Order: sequence, then C-alpha cells, then structure tokens
Amino acid sequence: MDTLYIIIPLFTGLLLDTLIGDPRWLPHPIRLFGNTIAAMEHQFNRGSGKKLKGILTTIFLVIVTGTVFFAIIELIKEKPIVYYPVASVFVFYGLANRSLLDEALKVNRKVNKEGLSAGRKQLSQIVGRETSDLSENQVRSAILETLSENLSDGVIAPLFYYSLGGIPLMFAYKMVNTLDSMIGYKNEKYKKFGFFAAKLDDVLNYIPARITALLIALAGFSRRALQFILRYGNKHSSPNAGYPEAALAGVLNCRFGGPNYYHNQLVNKPHIGAHEKKLGNKDLFITIKINILVTLIFSMVCILLLIAI
Repeated sequence: MDTLYIIIPLFTGLLLDTLIGDPRWLPHPIRLFGNTIAAMEHQFNRGSGKKLKGILTTIFLVIVTGTVFFAIIELIKEKPIVYYPVASVFVFYGLANRSLLDEALKVNRKVNKEGLSAGRKQLSQIVGRETSDLSENQVRSAILETLSENLSDGVIAPLFYYSLGGIPLMFAYKMVNTLDSMIGYKNEKYKKFGFFAAKLDDVLNYIPARITALLIALAGFSRRALQFILRYGNKHSSPNAGYPEAALAGVLNCRFGGPNYYHNQLVNKPHIGAHEKKLGNKDLFITIKINILVTLIFSMVCILLLIAI
C-alpha cells in the first residue's frame, strides 16, 4: 500500500480529533467495544474457570476486532475516494486527546468556579479512583496524572500501532485497552476474569509508555524529568503508567501518587516525586502545552519514518 494511504488518514484523523474531539452525539466504535465487553463479561464472568474464560474472551474480541477492520480496509483500499475519508475517520476514532483535554479543563473550571465538591463530581467521570473525599490538591493531582497516563494509551500508543499495522492493529490495541479499562482490575470481581486483559495491555503499552515519558521530558526541556523517569518510573503499581507520570512530575517538580480508594478498596500506591507542592491552574496549562507538543513531535516522527521506509 502506498505510503500516502497511511500518512493522509493519520494527518486528517489528528486534525479532526484536534478540532472536534469526541462529541457525545457522534456514534463511536469504542462505545460498541464497551457494550460488547460488558455483555460478554456478564455472560462468562461467573462459575468456575473464570481465568480461562477471561483469556478466551480477550483473544476472541481482539482477533474479531482486527479481522473486521482488516476486512473493511481491504474492501475499500482500491477506491481512494472512499478509502481516505473512511480511514481518516477511523484514525480520528482511534485517538482520544481533545476529549481528554476538554474533560480536564471541565474539572479545573468546576473547582475554580463552583468549588471542590463540584470538581470532585466532575473528576469522577474520568478517573477510576473514588473522589468524594479528595482534597483540592488531590483533585488537581488526579487531573495531571490522568493527562500524563492517557497521553500514552490514548494518543501515543494508538499512533504507534497505527504506524506499525494500520487501522486493524490500531483498533486491536484499542480493544485491549478498553478491556483493561473495564475488567483489568485486581478486585474480587475481576482479578481472575480480567487477568489476561490487564497483562496484555501491560505488554502492548510497554514501549509507548516509555516513548511518552521521554517525549514529555523533551517537550518540557527538563533534565529533572529524565532523572524522575529513572528514579520513579518503576515505582508505580503499573509497569507502564509510572513512566509518563514520573516525567510530568519532573517537569512540574511536584509529587503524584499515594494511597487512594478504588471500588471501596484502599490501594497504597507509592509517591512519584518528592516535592509536595500546591498545584494550580499554571500546572494544568503547562501540562496541556506539553501534551500538544508531544502529540505533534510523535506524529511528525511517525510520518518521517513512514516516508523513509
């Protein structure tokens, strides 16, 4: 396939995500992924053999997803007038940057204008931790942690897999990531059924998370970020999330992590960073600027590598 068949949808999809994000009225394949996962989890996450059923469910959904998108692309790739708009919309669907930035700004505005209680409620829509007892600094920290982690699995990883294997591999990854976000918890309900999905997501995000961390340090012109990556990157309970979080903590010279409640269970996450400072609007705006720079840098790297290859 011509290189332009990869580059044009990449550029157009990025532009669409930047301009319109994820309007709730627009049908989205990730919602279909979520509904399918929920239905299969309800059907199979019961009785004996939960781990095996979780493994088979994950493999089935990932293979079906990749196959369906491969078939669609094969059907339209010889018709440029159809292929370019469809592939561009798929890339747009595969990215989740603008919507994440919008949600972070919503939480920030709620805290600033309506108070801590409103901010906590808004934050609960984008994080897995319980938010009802968080302090203002914890709310702001959660926003920044979420932005750094999701820059990896919502932007860099999808672009990484798109560059390697086009639309089919991009959406196979998105299915794994959606599985992890829904069933990849270590609580009693999901620890067996979601075990394989969580591990597969860890494997697929291994390289993108570290690329993201290095790009955050580069975009922030921060030597301290590089030091934090080495010192704190592997301290997180996740083998990947700690790296972009550590990089951002280094840029901002702040501290992330610490104990939080998830599904009524206290999770004692280690701290990432040593300087416990009061976070504010400036830290969020710096993070958004870094997010945009990282996205642009990695997109250009992908395009240049595709041209070179």
